[in-house]
Amino acid sequence: MKALVLPSILVLALFYLFLPGCTKEYVEDINGVCFERDVLPIFLSSCAQSGCHNSIDQEEGYDLTSYESITSHGIVPGNYKKSKIYESLTEPFGDEIMPPAPNSRLSSEQISTIALWIEQGAHNTACSSGVCDTTGLTFSADIQPILQTNCISCHSGSAPSGNIDYSNYTGVKATITDNSLLGSVTHSYGFSPMPQGANKLSNCDIAILQAWVQSGAPNN
Repeated sequence: MKALVLPSILVLALFYLFLPGCTKEYVEDINGVCFERDVLPIFLSSCAQSGCHNSIDQEEGYDLTSYESITSHGIVPGNYKKSKIYESLTEPFGDEIMPPAPNSRLSSEQISTIALWIEQGAHNTACSSGVCDTTGLTFSADIQPILQTNCISCHSGSAPSGNIDYSNYTGVKATITDNSLLGSVTHSYGFSPMPQGANKLSNCDIAILQAWVQSGAPNN
């Protein structure tokens, strides 16, 4: 009998030793996340590229460009582990891995954000302070994040949509000169409304872009 006790204890110890590594928990007890501020930018920048899960292509029937389309299927509010979208983001291998190769996988922090949002009920929250600060704007801190979230998925790389590259200042500057940047994001007559197939930029984001352009569009 004693001969069986030691191996049993050893097996149990090994089980608990390796268990955390096999069942990594993404939901942590941290402050709540907001859909518009924290979650939507992840989907737009990582999943809504041309040919993927945008409102036009809707690969595999998924449109990940708005709250309504994201929560229409693949999300089980209050239970991230049963949400198909979460499963795809955390699959270690297989055909359902998202984003698919050669794209980079989401970071643990990004996955945590999505998981916590789902676990908290997958609500359409903005968490805006109500104040839009358009003073002291810089290209690197204020303009690039807006473009990264809403435009880079289409307008970057070796063959950017419309031959417009928003991944660098030079490309952005060209669309300021011909007024196509502001014309597109404000949905002005004569310009193609952007982002294509997605929600219009928030009033604050548009105000920030306008104020930066009016200040001379500095590369700072």
